[in-house]
Amino acid sequence: MINVYNSLLARDNGVMVQHPVSALTVGDLMSSPAVTCAENTSLGEAAGLMQHHDIGSVVVVEEGKVAGILTERDLLRAAAGGSDPNTEPVRAWMTANPDVLGPEEPAGTAWASLRHHRYRHLPVVEDGNLVGVVSMRNLMGAASLTAGDASLEAPRGLEGVIVATTAVGDVRGHEGFYHYRQYSAVDLAASRQFEDVWHLLLFGELPDLARRREFLDELHAHATLPESFRHVLATVASAGSPLEVLRTGISLLGAHRALQPLSDIDQATARADAIGLGAAVPVLLASTYRLARGLQVVEPRSDLPLAANYLWMLSGTEPDPEQARALDQYLIIATDHGFNASTFTARVISSTQADLASAICGAIGALSGPLHGGAPSRALDMLDAIGRVENAEAWLRSAVASDQRLMGFGHRIYRTEDPRAAFLRTVAQRLGGPLVDLAVEVEQVALRVLDELKPGRELHTNLEFYAGVVMDRCGIPRDLFTPTFAVARTVGWTVHVLEQMADNRLFRPSARYVGPPPPQPVPDL
Repeated sequence: MINVYNSLLARDNGVMVQHPVSALTVGDLMSSPAVTCAENTSLGEAAGLMQHHDIGSVVVVEEGKVAGILTERDLLRAAAGGSDPNTEPVRAWMTANPDVLGPEEPAGTAWASLRHHRYRHLPVVEDGNLVGVVSMRNLMGAASLTAGDASLEAPRGLEGVIVATTAVGDVRGHEGFYHYRQYSAVDLAASRQFEDVWHLLLFGELPDLARRREFLDELHAHATLPESFRHVLATVASAGSPLEVLRTGISLLGAHRALQPLSDIDQATARADAIGLGAAVPVLLASTYRLARGLQVVEPRSDLPLAANYLWMLSGTEPDPEQARALDQYLIIATDHGFNASTFTARVISSTQADLASAICGAIGALSGPLHGGAPSRALDMLDAIGRVENAEAWLRSAVASDQRLMGFGHRIYRTEDPRAAFLRTVAQRLGGPLVDLAVEVEQVALRVLDELKPGRELHTNLEFYAGVVMDRCGIPRDLFTPTFAVARTVGWTVHVLEQMADNRLFRPSARYVGPPPPQPVPDL
């Protein structure tokens, strides 16, 4: 059963769609009869049922009643958690007591329920008896067809649309929770160092002390840039902003190291390329930043982990342990966060089988936007503009009343407090200082003002608000805030590229044409 289990995990089933046919009912769309299993069925057996019936879920039934539902996503979580598919029971990973639908309910109700709960499958029950399962695949089959091709209407911005499967991590916005592999990202930041999390994402497990030392040695081997390449960096160091220079530096480094298209290399080579780029990014960033200011490059040290080394290379002074640990925790918190804009960009580029450096350059381009990675410095600019706690109420009310966006508040996914912001608040308070005190006070006023003036919008503090505060307290210049974010996120991007490479399909969505109706005669001159 292990081979069946693993092959099922590699499959990418289903796409969320926002075009159910309103006249249809759940009974018209559901798959019937439902494939079922018991709670003590092994994960391997359940996976075999899914593969045999070409379905994405099995309903768990006990004493004739629906007890839960097990989906492909649950199997991915179980695999990431290291579960043995031959012995682990379904009950350990199923969604217990799931919502159910009746067969007479409109298809639109199914869509709304699936989308609200971020489910992909729901049992259909009539008079207490299980009669089928309705899924996103069923809704997709009901979507309109144009010109012989399936045209699926997705929401603007692809919100809620599932475009791939991943074992890297996930974001559960309604719960205020996100994780890397099987571990809470916040728990990792509280108890581990950045290189441990890097190892976890690359290899699927946290290192012990001996393996950590080996991995640190491997990273340090890639951190020193050859002399011939430094001359190239000196010519581009002042060519733009630090983020633009970093993007250019990565492109040049990819060419210097002759990184090959993903189609021409194996996974081991791609992983080595990923480690090499990730280790080089903080060195590129610190080196070009100093060169642009007429300062000598500070060489990385083999006795320091990445966060402390980054502070050392930027300043040339011995890093403060408290600041180094705070930065290390920030990097962990920022390493990955679902299919955000830059991660999706990296995966789209890698789906073309381009080289790794090209995918990372594209991701940096996406990160440069103020709605993604460009907000930390702007959040700090807002605190500067407010200046004093007693100015906060009037300043924030004026900003909200004039429809200005409060940088550091609101998130596309979270409908509760961003766990990254909550954790970084504690990091900031540990560092202390007037800026931290101001930020904590302004946050409370901002949340109160937003709740009053934007009722029902569920606007909470996000990562960027305290990210800027923490980085400022660690001595990082503001124009390096977003590039420092890229230091962490490069690890996440490269791991996603490796995952895309392992089970690739070219991303090729469609667009709805809304221009003048063609064909029209071309006018004469």
